[in-house]
Amino acid sequence: MRRSRVDVPAEKPRRTPQEERDDLLAYAFRALGGRALTESELRGKLEKRSDDPDLVQTVLTRVQELGYQDDAHVARAEGSRTSVGRHRVRQTLKRRGVPEPLIQETVAARDPDQEAESARTLLERRWPALARKRDPRASAYAFLARRGFGGDAIWAAIREVSAAAGAEVGAPEDDADE
Repeated sequence: MRRSRVDVPAEKPRRTPQEERDDLLAYAFRALGGRALTESELRGKLEKRSDDPDLVQTVLTRVQELGYQDDAHVARAEGSRTSVGRHRVRQTLKRRGVPEPLIQETVAARDPDQEAESARTLLERRWPALARKRDPRASAYAFLARRGFGGDAIWAAIREVSAAAGAEVGAPEDDADE
């Protein structure tokens, strides 16, 4: 029986700073190729790949200079989504690390009439299933609230869609307050 010699792993050759920068830059481009990332998200990914904060900042700056990463672009894309309300847009941008002034600008740019129309359109698609529930109004409200729509847009959508469907559903009874 022959015994094989156990190979001792050879030491990895030291990479030059330029090679490390090029590798990290290539990784950044691959990451951004999958989806638009915020500065915070990209920084987190780069920091997992490199222990050198200066190198991470250099790569991040270069990617931004070339126009491949821009928080404003990410915020505009999120703000233009029609299937979610302004509360969801705010929450998503905050979670993704977008600066607060840019979040406020994005949310303020959303048209309330367009948002109400989006809520109505979304509810029209789901109304047949929601109408079979025990309390369709509560189910519809919960559905649209999870999507980030505000109460005014939700109740307007519920009134319109339910009236079109033949059911008389109104806003919650606040007669006790009046």
